[in-house]
Amino acid sequence: MSEEKKDEILEQETVETKEEIKTEEAEQKTESLEEKVARLESELKESEEKFLRAYADFENMKKRLEKEKYQAIDYASEKFAKDLLTPLDTLEMALNSAKADVDANELLAKLKEGIELTLKNFVTTFEKHNITKVETDGEFDPNVHNAVMQVDSAEHNSGQIVQELQKGYVLKDRLLRPSMVSIAN
Repeated sequence: MSEEKKDEILEQETVETKEEIKTEEAEQKTESLEEKVARLESELKESEEKFLRAYADFENMKKRLEKEKYQAIDYASEKFAKDLLTPLDTLEMALNSAKADVDANELLAKLKEGIELTLKNFVTTFEKHNITKVETDGEFDPNVHNAVMQVDSAEHNSGQIVQELQKGYVLKDRLLRPSMVSIAN
């Protein structure tokens, strides 16, 4: 065989080998692309499942917080209501003492004592819950006082409170009820 033929055969084998290599590389790429697609689909499925679980957890938490909020609103005054039971008990005791077979003067003294105890319990409960009495000493303040009448008074200057007709109360910084007062002309 001549050199040229050998070179030609060698060249042809080289071309065939290169084509085989290219074909193998293409198959490897195809396989790796299919593997990539499968892996990515698997990751996507996992991500979707994680998202759905997180979304379900969020919805459950949202419902639980909504329920807790409404319960807090419904039972917000529970502590105050429990604290009012003591003055209620003292009033009932005062009524029960009126049924006793005792002298009228003694009964009157016991009822007075019961009423004073009840008032003391109310004041204590109010203080415990930041409910304070509106002060009526001094000048009239339309923000916390309600003037229902004007009277002539030599002892007070014009615009000063002469008499408190009904007590007013404040809860923290919010007015519950203004004091009903009479003021000097």
